[in-house]
Amino acid sequence: MATISLCMIVRDEEAVLDRCLASAAALADEIVIVDTGSADRTKEIAGRYTDRIYDFAWIDDFSAARNFSFSKGTKDYLMWLDADDVIEPGDLTAFLALKQELTCQTDLVMSPYHTALDSEGQPLFTYYRERLLRREAGFLWQGAVHEAIPPAGRIVYTEAAVTHRKERTADPDRNLRIFRKLLAAGKRLDPREQFYYAQELYGHKEYRQAKEVLLTFLREDEGWVENKIEGCRHLAFCYLAEGRRDQALAALFASFRYDLPRAEILCEIGQLFLEEGALQQAIYWYKQALSVHRQDATGAFVLPDCYNYLPSIQLCVCYDRMGNRALAEEYNEQAGRYKPLDKVYLHNKAYFSALRTEKKPPS
Repeated sequence: MATISLCMIVRDEEAVLDRCLASAAALADEIVIVDTGSADRTKEIAGRYTDRIYDFAWIDDFSAARNFSFSKGTKDYLMWLDADDVIEPGDLTAFLALKQELTCQTDLVMSPYHTALDSEGQPLFTYYRERLLRREAGFLWQGAVHEAIPPAGRIVYTEAAVTHRKERTADPDRNLRIFRKLLAAGKRLDPREQFYYAQELYGHKEYRQAKEVLLTFLREDEGWVENKIEGCRHLAFCYLAEGRRDQALAALFASFRYDLPRAEILCEIGQLFLEEGALQQAIYWYKQALSVHRQDATGAFVLPDCYNYLPSIQLCVCYDRMGNRALAEEYNEQAGRYKPLDKVYLHNKAYFSALRTEKKPPS
């Protein structure tokens, strides 16, 4: 059986660190905590689980801090978590089973990362991340912001997931500030950094600059195809923020040059047609979204609802507006099979029930 070092970087995480470590303690043979400047009880809480606690002066570089934490791990595999992550009981069982099977033949384990949940606890946003890395393979984190380790070697994909449960808002300007500091120092952002810099700009409503960075990113030959596709989606958002619908639609269609259409893109196209009342076109694109097979293992950002619930509920809306209540109700019931407790589905269900009651002849 393989052994695992859980290596974490933390700062002022007293509200969530105990929850995280309690969820992962049964999996880790060793816990390494690297504190980057806490002023609360973070290190005291960490001390309940490990005596391997180190200080690291924060230098606006997440990779530097993570690489330092990895340098302190001594077990077969190095695993990372953020303090506001948890391993749910079912996923812990799956990770423990994986641990029994791991051998030195595996260099890296890719695992789903659920970073947003709906009211029923189902993932709204998920993607695969490098989660367990063979220590002797010498992997290093790259990137001062949105750090990552490029997958390489012998890779295994697992369904055992980590769930991100944020309890407080971090400094919303931190990442953008780090990017601008890098640019001020004369650094030329690589394609991945351009992609994430544009996302930070968009999140700060700096749409014009975000658009310029995305256009530069998309013109370059380099860059990961999944980031290119997502870049087209965010470029469309920038155009929409400027009220330029036609350019937004063109940006979404431009994503088709990189690979087969993703349901996330198809749902955005459907939404644009729905908003302008072009119902037949909206129906076409939502039906296309329903036909797309999810490819989580590509590492792409996946919005699971776009593959089932969302196009179903939007087809309900389209057909209802066209006066085809039978098909509208049929698609609402289909949406309900994916999300039986969803408020919109239940509202629509009551709406169709009321319509049927109104049509009954008086007794």
